[in-house]
Amino acid sequence: MTGTQVTDWDDAYANGAHIPGAADYPPRWEEEAKTFRKTWIEKDLGIVYGETDRQRLDIFHPEGKAKGLVVYVHGGYWLKFDKSSWSHFAKGCLARGWSVCLPGYDLVPDVRIADITRQIGLAVSKAGERVGGPVRLTGHSAGGHLVTRLVCDDSPLSRDVLARVEKVVSISGLHDLRPLRNTKMNDAFQMSEEDAIAESPALKTPCGTCPVVAWVGGDERPEFIRQSRLLSEAWPNAEFHEEPGRHHFDVIDGLQVPDSNLTSTLLAS
Repeated sequence: MTGTQVTDWDDAYANGAHIPGAADYPPRWEEEAKTFRKTWIEKDLGIVYGETDRQRLDIFHPEGKAKGLVVYVHGGYWLKFDKSSWSHFAKGCLARGWSVCLPGYDLVPDVRIADITRQIGLAVSKAGERVGGPVRLTGHSAGGHLVTRLVCDDSPLSRDVLARVEKVVSISGLHDLRPLRNTKMNDAFQMSEEDAIAESPALKTPCGTCPVVAWVGGDERPEFIRQSRLLSEAWPNAEFHEEPGRHHFDVIDGLQVPDSNLTSTLLAS
């Protein structure tokens, strides 16, 4: 399934061009995240897990003993953004008693997408050493790709942490990277067909049976809806969920709300 009816691949994967007020979102995220980091008391910021400056992670802790660890991996087509723009999306899970880790990672073209997969594996393994209990993984867009890669049969996660992963929610995730070779972004990705296949969760085998939810907004670009549906069709342990009225930039808002459908799905047993 590669979307044979698509004639303009750059437009097919262009989100901001189809979202009113799209340019306002990144500065708003950054400001809200900055305010949250200043006001939330229980936190460990800038924990080193790798050799480069971007290989650091933040962990926010709830009041009292944590029920477990939630990891949120940000998107940006592996090309942009930083962990520090997303801190406030920890709110919903924190309110329900979970610690939340937000890992940073190096960006293409400085590294390849496969390198980022390995980095996120190191980051989650490191966070799992610091916070006990069950682990829930979620990520948005490219982050959705990365968290589903962590539960493929060649997972870079440590064995102990992988065994603790109870659920994965890939929000607007990219699960088949082959179409992205047709976009101008591949000038930075430098993906060959073999690279794309090797890094595509939908073309791989899940390493276990933990539930996976491919979550997508109903108002997103058709390719993102197709990408989420594809994972649910490819993996026996994955299900598709389309949230009506949400586009690519506001589909993650539920993570800030303790009783939202998104947060409840992520934390449900």
